[in-house]
Amino acid sequence: MSIIYYFIRFLARILNILILIRVFMSWLPIDRDSRFVQLLLEITEPILGPLRRVIPSVAGLDLSPMVALILIQVSEQVLVTALSRFV
Repeated sequence: MSIIYYFIRFLARILNILILIRVFMSWLPIDRDSRFVQLLLEITEPILGPLRRVIPSVAGLDLSPMVALILIQVSEQVLVTALSRFV
């Protein structure tokens, strides 16, 4: 396998983990001014923000992280499949 294959897999896993951390942190009283939280928001908001504008919340529940996780998995599979055809 090529380095691009492993990079795609690695990036998808990291994004999934960061989105899950953000979801768990939203349930806790955490200082949003900390550097870690700011970095987490900077990385995940470009993914979650556009989804949040399109997907309405259901009973006050933000479904954008769940949709983002699904989209990341689908994108990963599409990219890996496309890459395997060229290698």
